[in-house]
Amino acid sequence: MTAKIFLPTLWLGVALLAAGCARPSLHPLKPAQAAEVERTAVKLPYRLTSDVENRILALNPKDVSDDDVRGALKDSPAPRLITIHGGISPVHLIARAFSEFLVGMGYPEHAVKHPGNGAYSISCYEDAMLIAGVIPWYYEREGMRPMIFGQSQGGMQAVKVLQRLASPPGGQLEVFSPLTWKPEGRTEITDPLTGKTRPAAGISVPYVASLCAGGVTRALPNQWEMIGKLRAIPNTVDEFTGFYLGLDLLGGDNFGFGRSNRYHSTGSATVRNVELPASYSHIFAPKLTHLLHNKQALDWMNHYVQTDKPQHPVKLSGDTRNILFGADVWQSVKKHWVLELQRLIRARRAQPHGH
Repeated sequence: MTAKIFLPTLWLGVALLAAGCARPSLHPLKPAQAAEVERTAVKLPYRLTSDVENRILALNPKDVSDDDVRGALKDSPAPRLITIHGGISPVHLIARAFSEFLVGMGYPEHAVKHPGNGAYSISCYEDAMLIAGVIPWYYEREGMRPMIFGQSQGGMQAVKVLQRLASPPGGQLEVFSPLTWKPEGRTEITDPLTGKTRPAAGISVPYVASLCAGGVTRALPNQWEMIGKLRAIPNTVDEFTGFYLGLDLLGGDNFGFGRSNRYHSTGSATVRNVELPASYSHIFAPKLTHLLHNKQALDWMNHYVQTDKPQHPVKLSGDTRNILFGADVWQSVKKHWVLELQRLIRARRAQPHGH
């Protein structure tokens, strides 16, 4: 594509993005309200019996069946999922549908909804330092590290959050409350698994998925700092999956083709790059709730084996749109749900009286 054609197309895409941008309010709670919500919706009682703990410890995180989800994992705690939607107004509805899909597959609803206002996602235009600052806040109270999913600019913001966790300005990360959305005036937390004080900076998260990040959104002023840094994944995540698709002007570098869309680890993080079919939509790829009504699709997703270039199943009937994305994310969410639970259970058993 020549520069005469590309540049007008680039700025047209940016103009469309800007015209459809929405930054919903974070709805901060007053301190008394925040304290009540924290007590009733965040610091939930630990109710796993020794028998259930043993069943969870016996699970293979890489092969979690639907029976495991509906059995051993039923009613168990789960890592908080922080979903960051993109910049076009309707995308927050797609983020909600993505969360509802996970709930339909068996993930606890309270783990995908904001405990204060019940929202399923936050805007990509919120400060990355603020989002990074709520990670240690949740971990300190819930005993499991949050996971992150970001779409489009939300995917760029997810990477930015990882980079803020790894190297915050000034070397210290301030802890933010996701209920008041204000800093708490501290840069350390009490590690819930060891009882020791540790810096908020450097805390890692178990899993991050970024979908369709890059493309013309790089031209937006709030993303300029990510030029040359978007694909670099630091050690503040255990496993990162970058999803991209061909013919993607809004979120794909070089229209979603070539190595320019591939993420890489700068240290110990495990990084996967998954190429989705070019027929998938930049905006609607996370819309997955229709799959919950297709038994063949559910069975296929529950037995899916992850690969970096998945092929659409040809023998399934009914509506199977976006099934490759849904299957891959669900496998990773199940895996890290089990890993975080096992980590929590072992830590509790290593402490006096299991507290």
